[in-house]
Amino acid sequence: MSDVVYLTKEKFVELEAELREMKINGRKTVAAKIAEARGHGDLSENAEYDAAREEQRHLEYRIAKLEETLSKSRVIESKDLPNDKVYILTKVMVKDQKNGKKIEYQLVSPEEADFDQNKISTTSPIGKGLMGKKVGEVAEIKVPAGILKYEIMEISR
Repeated sequence: MSDVVYLTKEKFVELEAELREMKINGRKTVAAKIAEARGHGDLSENAEYDAAREEQRHLEYRIAKLEETLSKSRVIESKDLPNDKVYILTKVMVKDQKNGKKIEYQLVSPEEADFDQNKISTTSPIGKGLMGKKVGEVAEIKVPAGILKYEIMEISR
């Protein structure tokens, strides 16, 4: 997969720090657990050893995924993007046409999505449905629960 991953500078730095931490301390911790479990004798019936090896596999998988993400990432800043339409890093105020509620979302990359903070991925159904829309337009978005109709009220950075 050679898709570019768009990240904010903050998220890029956060992922780099997480990767560094896993490579330095995470690997040391797992290696120590494996060594300790090895010291308990017969490895064929050693649950601690199996658990430590499984932890090592998970750690190495996460390290590989982070390295892949960082190698494909491109740091973007909202000030570099136009604000005439909904794009990545856009904050968009929408009005639900069904119940009149207003909701503000920020569109972000899948790696930065956090629904609790109303940061939705540009690849999610709602994110895809809002992309490219202008103030005043109504986005009809197909979601598992049916069709959402959101009027674009405001676009900001």
